[in-house]
Amino acid sequence: MASQYDAAPAEATSDNRPGIWRTGSHPGFFDRAPPLTLGMLAQTVGAELADPAAANRLVHDVRTLDTAGPEHLAFLDNKKYLPTLAKTQAGACFVAPAYVKRVPAATIALITPTPYHALAKSLLLFYPGAFQTSVHGSGTDPIDRSAVIEAGAVIQPGAIIGPEARIGQGAVIASGAVIGRRVTIGRSTYVGPCASVTHALVGDRVVLHAGVRIGQDGFGFAMGPKGHLKVPQIGRVIIQDDVEIGANSTVDRGALKDTVIGEGTKIDNLVQIGHNAVIGRHCVIVAQVGVSGSTELEDFVIVGGQAGFIGHLRIGRGAQIAAASKVLTDLAAGGRYAGSPAGDKTAWLRQVVMLRQMVARRRGVAAAGNDESGQD
Repeated sequence: MASQYDAAPAEATSDNRPGIWRTGSHPGFFDRAPPLTLGMLAQTVGAELADPAAANRLVHDVRTLDTAGPEHLAFLDNKKYLPTLAKTQAGACFVAPAYVKRVPAATIALITPTPYHALAKSLLLFYPGAFQTSVHGSGTDPIDRSAVIEAGAVIQPGAIIGPEARIGQGAVIASGAVIGRRVTIGRSTYVGPCASVTHALVGDRVVLHAGVRIGQDGFGFAMGPKGHLKVPQIGRVIIQDDVEIGANSTVDRGALKDTVIGEGTKIDNLVQIGHNAVIGRHCVIVAQVGVSGSTELEDFVIVGGQAGFIGHLRIGRGAQIAAASKVLTDLAAGGRYAGSPAGDKTAWLRQVVMLRQMVARRRGVAAAGNDESGQD
């Protein structure tokens, strides 16, 4: 079967050095079923074809609105992406009835009141094995025979290296660590004890501390009154060079796109990075931060401990977010932000001071009243 990714992005792979995937050569992590007709898709997921004459048109894969081509199926479930729908080149798109007229003329609309549910069902048709995380082959050897280990790499006792994985020169895979099928670990990279790395391409000189989890399912469910339908997550995690990720932090793989951690970024312990998130270069993220899916932090963003981000945000280059802030909107580059919801830090500090002054005044008035009422 064909792989989801016929060519990996240039930043996702190492160069032409022996033993490491060459740019564009990674075979992907999921096997894809043969093409499906729009008529079959519509019948299976309960959608209506806007143009019944297109029932025999084939689609080969599921992609996002901005990456889909004429042979791909896309979906719209968030009105924030209506401008992207207007420019999509997808051959077909799941869309709610309210947005059918917004679908480009070259794109066939598959009309459904629940596009996200339709997406989940379609992904299972294209990727029937998406819920089966392959870590190791059928043999008993902890290092699969098909794995490629460059000279000088150290695989400590108890580590597991899956089929077709590639470990670069000078890398250290500590005891109890698990490297999944087709994962690439770059040169001089350290994977700590009991860490697990699946569905990921990891660059050079990366440090993954003990208990780190890279590449597990993103948290994707199409929710409904009869229960919640799990959405297959068929993306990857791309970790660029010189990244450090602290103990017990987690980085979910993408749903359709990649989750990306940019070059030189430093992530503390107990941080959660959601699916499709993009963390820029040289960012600093302190402990217990949560970044929801599809949020992007541009380069040199600094985030204090226990801050949280909702999904689908864009945080501008060099922004600084104070500890325990709750980020609910896009933030401009270079700003300093604090509070819940997060806003300009100076304005937030003024509000805090004003509230304290108001409380102090009220307490003073109340105390004065009590003194007067107690006089003879």
